[in-house]
Amino acid sequence: MKLTSIPRTWRHLRRYNQVIRILLKYGFDDVVDAASKDLILRFGKSFIPRPKSIKKLGASRAERLRKAIEELGPTFIKMGQILSMRPDIIPPEIAYEFQKLQDDVAPIPFEEIEKVIRDELKSDPYKIFPEINKEPLAAASIAQVHRAKLKEGKDIVLKVQRPSARAIIDVDIEILSDLARILNKYFQEKLNQDPAAILDEFDKSIHRELDFIQEGKNISRFKRYFADDPTVFFPSYYSEYSTSNLLVMDYVDGIKASNIDMIEKAGLDRKEIAKRGTRLSFRQIFEFGFFHADPHSGNMMVLPGNVIAPLDFGMVGQIDEVTIDHLGDLIVGGIRKDIRRIIRAIEHLGIIDYTVDVNALKTDITKMIDNYYGVPLKELQLNILMNEFYELIQSYRLTLPPHLSLALKALLTAEGLGRLLYPEFDAVSELRPYLRKIIMRRYDPRRKFREGIILFDDLSLLAEELPKKTRTIINKAASGKFSIQFEHRNLESLVNELGKSSNRLSAALVISALIVGSSFVIQASIGPKLFGYPLIGIIGFILASVLGLKLIWDIFRSRKS
Repeated sequence: MKLTSIPRTWRHLRRYNQVIRILLKYGFDDVVDAASKDLILRFGKSFIPRPKSIKKLGASRAERLRKAIEELGPTFIKMGQILSMRPDIIPPEIAYEFQKLQDDVAPIPFEEIEKVIRDELKSDPYKIFPEINKEPLAAASIAQVHRAKLKEGKDIVLKVQRPSARAIIDVDIEILSDLARILNKYFQEKLNQDPAAILDEFDKSIHRELDFIQEGKNISRFKRYFADDPTVFFPSYYSEYSTSNLLVMDYVDGIKASNIDMIEKAGLDRKEIAKRGTRLSFRQIFEFGFFHADPHSGNMMVLPGNVIAPLDFGMVGQIDEVTIDHLGDLIVGGIRKDIRRIIRAIEHLGIIDYTVDVNALKTDITKMIDNYYGVPLKELQLNILMNEFYELIQSYRLTLPPHLSLALKALLTAEGLGRLLYPEFDAVSELRPYLRKIIMRRYDPRRKFREGIILFDDLSLLAEELPKKTRTIINKAASGKFSIQFEHRNLESLVNELGKSSNRLSAALVISALIVGSSFVIQASIGPKLFGYPLIGIIGFILASVLGLKLIWDIFRSRKS
C-alpha cells in the first residue's frame, strides 16, 4: 500500500465504511476479506457489523453487484453504465445487469441551482433568463435540467452541474483506485483486464462529462455535420452564456423514442423513425468518425414529421479514417461469413497481440460463423452476432480499443432502437450503403494521392535519417563508447539480407515517386489521354503496380526460403 493513500483513506473513512458495509450487505465477503489484508480497509471493516448477506436470498452475483452499485451512488452508477458499454471486458450477464442501472436521483432545491447559475454568470441570472422554471425537467447525478426563456422569448434549457458533483466523484474515484489495486492484487487470475486501466479510462470519461463547454462544442459539431439533413434536429448551443458548470441550449419539445404509445397517438411512422434513428448513428460513425456514444431510446426525441432529435452529448466517441475502414471490414466479414476478412480486420484494429494463437482463434471464429450459414441477411441480427464475438474476445483475454468498443456499442444500440420501434426492422439493409461507401472511399484517387504523399514523406525521412544514424553508430564504435553483445551465427547471410533490404528500400522509394508523380499528372490532366485520363499517369501507375508486385513477390519468396 502506498503511504500517500493513508491520509487520504482517513480523510474519507466515512465513505470507506459505507462502501464496505454495502459490499458486505450484498454478499461480496470475498472482496472485503481481501480488502481486510490492507491495513486501512481492515480498520474500516472492524468498525462495521456484518449485515445479513443478500446472496442467501437466491439473487445471482451479477444482480447483487448491480443492486450494490445502485446503493453506492452516482459515481459507481456512472461507472457501471460505462462498463455496460464494454462487453469485451466484463461478462455478458454483468453487462446485461448494468444496462438496468438508472441515473435518476432526487432533485436538489432550486435555491442551490439558482446560486450556481448566478455564480457562473457572475450576474443576476434573471437579466438574461427572465423566466426559469423551478421544477426540473430531469435530475441526474451530475446535473439538473431546468426550462427557461431568453429575453427574446426563445425557449431554452439550463443544464446546471450539481454543486457537490465534482467533489463526490473525486472522492469515489480515490476509493475505486484502492479497490482496483486490491482486485488486481488478490483476484488477478479471475480478471480479464487490469482494473486500474479500466478505472483510468472511466476517470477520463467522467471528467469529460463534467466539462459542459466540451459538451456544447460537441453539440455544435453535430449540428454542423447534419446541417443538410432535414430528418435530424440538433439544438443550438449558446456559448456566450455557457460555462464548464452551466450549459445553455435550445429546448427540444418532442416524444421520447421509447414512448411507443405516444408515438402512435401522434400519428408518427414507427418504421420511418427506426430507419432515421439508425441512419443517424451509421452516418455519424462511418461518415464523420464522430458519434454519440449512447444513442439509447431515452436519449432520442421524436419531433413532428418523424424528425429525430438526440439529447445528452456529454459522452461521444471518435475514430479515424483507417479505423473506420477496418471496422467496416469486420462487419462485412461477419455479414458475408468471410473468416479471412474478419481475422485481417481484428489484426489491423489492434485487437490481437503476439500471445494469441491465431490459428485457434481462426478456428473458433469459423465455428461461430458456421452457425449462421443459410440464415437470410434480413434475419441476421447484429447484436446477437456481436455478442458472440465479444464472448470470443473475452475467452482469449483480448481487449478492444475504447473508442472502437464505443462505436460497436453505438451500432448495436442503434439497431436495438430500430427493433424497439419496428420489430421487423432490418439493420443490415440500412448498413449496406455505408459499408459500400467505405469500400469506394478506400480506392478514391484523391485519398490514394494523400496516402502516396505521406508514404513518400516517410520514406524520404527514413532515407535522410538512416545515414545519420549509421554514422552515429560508427562514431560511437570508433570511440569505444559503443558496445553490443551478439552470437556470431551465419553473419554472411545477415550481410546478404542487409543488401536485399537496401535494394527493397530503394525500390520502394522509386515506386513511391512513380505513384506521387503519376498522381500529379492525373490531377493536372495534361498530355495525351486514354479513357479520359492522362496516358503518362496511367503508364506511371501501371509501372508502379508491376514494380510493387515484383517487390511483394521478392519479399514473399525470401520469407518462404
